[in-house]
Amino acid sequence: MNGAPALLAYLDCEQRFCYANETHRSWLGIDPQAMLGQRLIDVVGKRNHQLASPALDLAYAGQTASYEGELYNGDERRYAHGNFHPDFDTAGKVRGVFTALIDITERRTLELQLHESEQRFFGAFQHAAIGMALVAPDGLWLQTNAAFCTMMGYSEDELRQLTTRDITHPDDVAYSDQLHAQMLVDRVESCHLEKRYLHKNGNVVHAQLSVSLVRGDDDAPRHFVVQIQDISQRKTFEDALHRERELAEVTLRSIGDAVITTDPQLRITSLNPIAEAMTGWTSGEAQGRLIEDIFQLFDPQHTEPVANPLRAAIEHNTIVDLAGKTLLRHRHGFDTPVEDSSAPIHDHAGNVIGGVLVFHDVSETRSLALKMIHLTQHDTLTGLPNRSQLHGHIEQALAVAARRQQHAALLYIDIDNFKQVNELYSQADGDRVLRALVTQIRRCLPGDELMSRYGGDEFVVVLPHLEGVGEAASLCQTLINHCEQTRVDGLPELALRVSIGISVYPDDATGPENLLQCAETALVAAKAQGQHGYRFYTASMNERMRARRRIEVALRQALPRHELSLHYQPKVDAHSSRIVGAEALLRWHVNGRELHKPDQFIPVAEDSGLILPIGAWVLRQACKQARLWQQQGHIVPISVNVSPLQFQHADFYSWLDDVLSESGLDADLLELELTERMVMSGDATTGLLRRIRQRGVRLSLDDFGTGYCSLSYLKHFPIDALKIDRVFVRDLPADHDTATITRAIIAMARSLNKEVIAEGVETREQGTFLRHAGCSQLQGFLYGKPMPAAELQELLVRPA
Repeated sequence: MNGAPALLAYLDCEQRFCYANETHRSWLGIDPQAMLGQRLIDVVGKRNHQLASPALDLAYAGQTASYEGELYNGDERRYAHGNFHPDFDTAGKVRGVFTALIDITERRTLELQLHESEQRFFGAFQHAAIGMALVAPDGLWLQTNAAFCTMMGYSEDELRQLTTRDITHPDDVAYSDQLHAQMLVDRVESCHLEKRYLHKNGNVVHAQLSVSLVRGDDDAPRHFVVQIQDISQRKTFEDALHRERELAEVTLRSIGDAVITTDPQLRITSLNPIAEAMTGWTSGEAQGRLIEDIFQLFDPQHTEPVANPLRAAIEHNTIVDLAGKTLLRHRHGFDTPVEDSSAPIHDHAGNVIGGVLVFHDVSETRSLALKMIHLTQHDTLTGLPNRSQLHGHIEQALAVAARRQQHAALLYIDIDNFKQVNELYSQADGDRVLRALVTQIRRCLPGDELMSRYGGDEFVVVLPHLEGVGEAASLCQTLINHCEQTRVDGLPELALRVSIGISVYPDDATGPENLLQCAETALVAAKAQGQHGYRFYTASMNERMRARRRIEVALRQALPRHELSLHYQPKVDAHSSRIVGAEALLRWHVNGRELHKPDQFIPVAEDSGLILPIGAWVLRQACKQARLWQQQGHIVPISVNVSPLQFQHADFYSWLDDVLSESGLDADLLELELTERMVMSGDATTGLLRRIRQRGVRLSLDDFGTGYCSLSYLKHFPIDALKIDRVFVRDLPADHDTATITRAIIAMARSLNKEVIAEGVETREQGTFLRHAGCSQLQGFLYGKPMPAAELQELLVRPA
């Protein structure tokens, strides 16, 4: 960089020099080291600063910008071309600007005198060390120099028979055409871009272009002057760096230990997700803070601070382990016993450039938490990741495909008429068939594919590396053939038939959810054509999305048309089976017929924002009904589910207070059901929970048992009750592991003085087990389905 003829520098957010190359000495007569820390305006002068300010402002606003025009070296007027490129931190915020300034006074003079010096211009053009070309407004190559011909493998005569589109990579044609049209129509005189060409032999050539538009005396576009530099080698290095970084990021996010990295001054540079959960700090919040601010250690006996081992590790350039049991203090003030190892990070020359802390929770809670995490994230029958993990797997695969400029695909697999297997044999035999089928599918997968169980007999396979769609089609045919050969001991030949829907990234969609929807739509089409086959997604199949839009349109009118109503599902005392509460559940009926099920229209309401007015209406109606029952002598506490979008709204507490005041309902007869994600969302949430609890409203944690944080940190939040997720109830009491974990959850909750409610109770055996395990309330079809208020009132007045 010091040898570059351009002025290369880096400016921080206050436009102070953080770097300046040696060329500044010969241009400005200033020692580059003396410029460090000085403001740009003080070095180049007010006049030059005003000229370049518009482009600089764009760069500090996050856009790559350039300046071309007058600059002054003392009283001497010069012309210069400057490129200003913003530098972003990991949070996407501009933290500085790279500047590159080239003196183009001579080039400017040549351009003004172009009609008098064409021969001299084209001599320099032809012998330039980088590729040069003149391109007609319609894209034809008018003239190319030897360097460009060598770069592309064509002779100049061959290129003159082609257009720029003919040798541009197909994926870059649209972007190139857009810039081409912009320069012609919007009178943009120059631009800079990177694009890919196709060499004559078919290889991809990555190029960096500087394009200028030359106009004639009549102001009509005459031709483009294009400078082309081959940057293929640089791109290869960048791709290798991306792969290494990707591997490091995936590893840090996947391991079970917490990891913190710092710079040599022990200021935080990153936290992985486990470290975020154990310290209470997000990686973005912690960056730049000293390690002691985030990773606070204490002696468990005397509660005295313990020296951070990373300081010793960096100071002595060695690995240092934390001696004995030590407590890590969470941001919210509670302690967790941890084990730790600290080590310095070195560069290629062996110099210490930072440090790393690796630690983990050694409390008994963690063992139970990890078992619960595995249970909630994996299918107990097949051992495959369940649908809760699928979104992350797809997102990771798409990121890899995007970086490598490859395709990825989703295979949505469904067993045709699998219900007949259970009917002909038994549920247990059906489970054996599913396990055998998964084994068959895995044998067909080359290795790095990700497979998840999406539903009862539905599976999703993620193909992260796809050279062409033909690979996906070939794999699908192989899967169909091998699945048909599935065998299970003791059962006659099954001849299982499967249907597969395929969606391709980025052709069909670029996001995990949309890609999954496309694959599901393609599966429906595959089944419609006769089953036992596969179909690729096409836009014409998109009826599912249209149906979702129809739901949203109709939902906007549902409230004013009085189509929404509340049903109430009773909660009963675990010992007496007496009704002791009810959960308000939203229903959508038109002319006495259920128009859509809640799991169909509630996600649409949340995505569209309609959940705010609907949620407010639900809260108001539930409180009015509970108040009416109270006036009739029936004390029925009402629980209402709260959407994250409602709970995060700035006016939520005011709405809640107004509803209680308007209805006259005693606050302790209202219970808000929240999710673990909502409760763990930050300090502001903790404050809101306390305000709600001080108002007298009860709080319960819905679907409890699906998160690690809830186990260790539950005692620090003002939660009254826990609702055990139905996943822990469904297999009771037959499944020994589930029974053990469920007892542990109930025991932990009771030890923290939390009321425990089990939902999804459908059999007497389940109810008996949960009652003996310590549940105080039970809810499920065994005690009553969701019903209109009038039907529940009949149960309330019925003699016990």
